[in-house]
Amino acid sequence: MSARSRGRSLRTRLLVFVGVVLVGVCLAMALTTVLVQRAYLLGEFDQRVANAAEHSRGVVRTGPGIGTDLGFLTRQGQAVGTLAARLDDDGDIVAAEVVTKDGGSQALTAPQRAPLAGIEADGSLHTRTLPGLGTYRVSAFDADGSLVLTGLAMGEVQDMIRNLIAVEAGVAGAGLVAAGGVCAVVVRRQLRPLGRMAATAAEVSRATAAQASWSLPSHHEPAALTRVPEHDTAPGNEVGQVGAALNRLIDQVESSITERRRSEEQVRRSEERMRRFLADASHELRTPLASIAGYAELMNRGTGPIEPVLAWRRVSAESARMTGLVEDLLLLARLDEGRPLQSAEVDMAALVAEAVWDARAAGRGHDWQLELPLDAPALVAGDAARLRRVVANLVANVRMHTPVGTTVVVSVEAAPARCVIRVRDDGPGIPPALLPTVFQPFTRADASRSRTDARAGGAGLGLAIAAAITSAHGGRIDVHSVPGRTEFTVDLPAADQPAGVQAARSRPASV
Repeated sequence: MSARSRGRSLRTRLLVFVGVVLVGVCLAMALTTVLVQRAYLLGEFDQRVANAAEHSRGVVRTGPGIGTDLGFLTRQGQAVGTLAARLDDDGDIVAAEVVTKDGGSQALTAPQRAPLAGIEADGSLHTRTLPGLGTYRVSAFDADGSLVLTGLAMGEVQDMIRNLIAVEAGVAGAGLVAAGGVCAVVVRRQLRPLGRMAATAAEVSRATAAQASWSLPSHHEPAALTRVPEHDTAPGNEVGQVGAALNRLIDQVESSITERRRSEEQVRRSEERMRRFLADASHELRTPLASIAGYAELMNRGTGPIEPVLAWRRVSAESARMTGLVEDLLLLARLDEGRPLQSAEVDMAALVAEAVWDARAAGRGHDWQLELPLDAPALVAGDAARLRRVVANLVANVRMHTPVGTTVVVSVEAAPARCVIRVRDDGPGIPPALLPTVFQPFTRADASRSRTDARAGGAGLGLAIAAAITSAHGGRIDVHSVPGRTEFTVDLPAADQPAGVQAARSRPASV
């Protein structure tokens, strides 16, 4: 069922309900009015009948020999249509007449007398219908031993009651029509916000279905979902509360869609990185393998431009290179899996000093400087061998990718909660396009930062390993680079702080 159909169905049900209520109220009011007016009119008419009986009692002739005398009917004071009758001792009608319009009297026929038979002279009122005369309200009384019956025609009262019913029905019908029209307008107006909410919900449903059908990779940003208008979310009424609740629901749906798209994008990027990583690793391993296969083929032939001893040396060198590459990849994989590291107290000042001394021996063309402005020991809880490799990789990166004569400053800063190692150089800097991916595996600098020996550039795993080891110790590594100043910063938690090393201190293990 569509939103419009649901809106119409709800509107129809409300209108029917309101109509039934209005009809019931109108009928109850009309019936109550008619019953009250009828009781009032009949009460007044009964009083007139009683007065007429008293009047007749005062003017009726009594005594022996009176018999069928009804002369009191024609006397002054009797209304037109007044009925009078005399009864014998057995209650049978012996004479009965009715006052005519001309002031005279007219005797009742036998069929007209028949309904009057059997009325006791106890003064109570009775209703009788006389053929040709209509309905009468009569009462019989004893006048000095003579039984007399008198009554008045109810035609006028019955006409008044019928007219009252007709008027009440007309007024109730007109009021019902007017009230129904007003209620229809009010209901339609009050249900308009619900109709707009239903349309909004339907549009959101279509939008979410369309966004769910998008397949990756997709460069479409999720479109903002439609909201219920602000004027339909007033908290002062139930409809506004429903609108506000619907908007909150739409906010949650939109957040879920955004989160799902973000997760899908992260998965896509992770898959792309994995494919690129495998391709790069395959390429890096293929190069030494090709060299080993070539030199092995030359040694098998026993002849060629290269001496067997030199070929064997090259095979050993390429094997060592491939072994180092495999070990680096294995280290990255284990760190990525969260393998536990050995945990002990490490003096980062001594470790950094040793790394700088090694760098001076390996890179004599650079100006190596060590700064240790320490007010307290620079102690870190972690794996000393892995932390030494972090500093060694950063120093080796500077040595391989900066020209001779570059000044390199390595410093250690100790704070109550942190230990910060900085490696700064005044070389040409890292290209801006390379900065976002500098800590990813197999990332290499361009030719402007490469040395003449192509093999000296490494496989592009040094910074990735440094970042992984730092993260495993609960720290972070950053780089800021502009031409003439490049600075790597390693921030580690101090030994007396939670280091975040993913290991149980009671069960150390090496990678």
